[in-house]
Amino acid sequence: QVQVVESGGGLVQAGGSLRLSCAASGSIFSIPSMGWYHQAPGKQRELVAVATTGGIAHYADSVKGRFTISRDNANNTVYLQMNSLRAEDTGVYYCNADVQTSAQPVQYRHWGQGTQVTVSS
Repeated sequence: QVQVVESGGGLVQAGGSLRLSCAASGSIFSIPSMGWYHQAPGKQRELVAVATTGGIAHYADSVKGRFTISRDNANNTVYLQMNSLRAEDTGVYYCNADVQTSAQPVQYRHWGQGTQVTVSS
């Protein structure tokens, strides 16, 4: 019943910027953790950035200083501002939301379908 949808991907030149958006909807009580994963061609999916409800953010070493994650808790939305993009940033970006659907202390992980980012060199 929970749906996660990403948007904002596209084609950009190296050194350029993109802003990805992810909105969660459905039976949501809270989202303690919401983040972004990257899957480059031929590689496994890996964490890019994650943000908690309290505003604590964590980043992969490869994107520190270039990407910024932010959350709009009122709208169950998370953003990823991507600056100084490199060719190796190319791939599919997936949004993840660890959703609590009731007052019960149980969380379920939900994934979006992904949005393609292509950085030309």
